[in-house]
Amino acid sequence: MEKIKIFFQNRLHVEVFLAFVLLLLASIFGLIVELIIYALYFMIFLEIVRVLIGFIYDHRVKLRILIDIFIILALREFIVNVVKINKEDFNSIFDVFGSSVNFHILIFSGVLIFLFVLRFLAKITSPDECYDEISNKV
Repeated sequence: MEKIKIFFQNRLHVEVFLAFVLLLLASIFGLIVELIIYALYFMIFLEIVRVLIGFIYDHRVKLRILIDIFIILALREFIVNVVKINKEDFNSIFDVFGSSVNFHILIFSGVLIFLFVLRFLAKITSPDECYDEISNKV
């Protein structure tokens, strides 16, 4: 019993154990894609609540969190389009423009790249990051 208690005191052990159990259950019931989609929905709601709480307490909205929400939402839509909707062949680059689903996948890929660049720029220009650099130099 003491070994189990020590095992669950480490956060990494809890995360790996929970991920393994969820993967095992999703594999047994054939719901891996649905589990990923609903986990992404859950993350979106968590981030939205985080933005609202930050706005209530700090009276400001952190741009990085909003960009994270849009990245998670775009990833979810990308996964849905690639795995659940896309039943079309992709033999050449011209097939992307011939099918609306493949065209949506191309658009979501571009949006994801744009959001990651925007996330990087938001991180390096954040007032919190600038404050951390100043406090580390002093």
